[in-house]
Amino acid sequence: MEDYYLFSSGKLERKDNTVRLTRSDGKYKDLKIDVTRSIYLFGEVSTNTKCLNYLAQKKIPIHYYNYYGFYSGSFYPREENVSGTLLIQQVQAYTDSHRRLYYAKRFVLGAARNLSRNLKYYQRRGRDLNKSIKEIISLIPQINEANSVEELMGIEGTIHRKYYAAWNRIFIPDVEFSKRVRRPPDNMINTLISFLNGLMYTTCLSEIYVTQLNPTVSYLHSAMDRRFSLCLDISEIFKPIIVDRLIFSLINKNMVTEKDFNKESNFCYLSDRVKRLIVGEYDKYLKQKVRYKALHRDVSYRHLIRLECYKLIKSLVEGEAYEPYIMGW
Repeated sequence: MEDYYLFSSGKLERKDNTVRLTRSDGKYKDLKIDVTRSIYLFGEVSTNTKCLNYLAQKKIPIHYYNYYGFYSGSFYPREENVSGTLLIQQVQAYTDSHRRLYYAKRFVLGAARNLSRNLKYYQRRGRDLNKSIKEIISLIPQINEANSVEELMGIEGTIHRKYYAAWNRIFIPDVEFSKRVRRPPDNMINTLISFLNGLMYTTCLSEIYVTQLNPTVSYLHSAMDRRFSLCLDISEIFKPIIVDRLIFSLINKNMVTEKDFNKESNFCYLSDRVKRLIVGEYDKYLKQKVRYKALHRDVSYRHLIRLECYKLIKSLVEGEAYEPYIMGW
């Protein structure tokens, strides 16, 4: 299965048994619907109900991004792979404060261990990160000691502040990055984080869609209207593995530099060229394979996310312990 990342503006329409994006100059691109997993739209694209109905029939979500490259929303086809039993278990685990805290802790623990693995990886390659690694490792035991989700979120925030403070010692070129700024991102690194986190969110949504999980019921992040908060929970585990490692690679290989970004007062956003480049590198990264010990075989990073969903389902339904994925290198 493939993902389509479309940057051209135009009209998205059904043409017989395919979907076509036609630009204003008449040029078009046909999508191979039978092998399409998701569609990502970065340009100004109009469509109609005939096209949306066809995509819904084929169970293909569409993810929309605005002019600046930030996630706007998704067309999420009606779920057919549903389970009343699982939904009840998901909701009961959320409304039971002890069960909710248990799963929230597991997501934070997975994130903390993976980001500490990132720092250890670069420590072995000559970066001076020992102090940051020790600070983060000293905070990890506090995760299991938290008595509420709010307290847990505070610990998570402290871990991430220590983590981001170490990034300047990972980058080979001298770049401006002192802290995480989200709304709006104020420099190159914060913009990369926001853009790739948006891609990670939609990747998780596409993978959740093919399982029986309900994406609106979450544990670390509050279940709220107008967002698929379970995607935020699961993405916490994979952002250090995929998003952060890709950012380090893009900067250290000089694939992305300050000239690839546009600035407006305190707002920094991606140029069209670098959006295409990053999306291409992100897609290649998702297709890379790693050894998955539980299955005794290699799986792609994308498939790791789906396997994480299945582990969560097994835990919710059968009561097994939930162990988040921790990178092995």
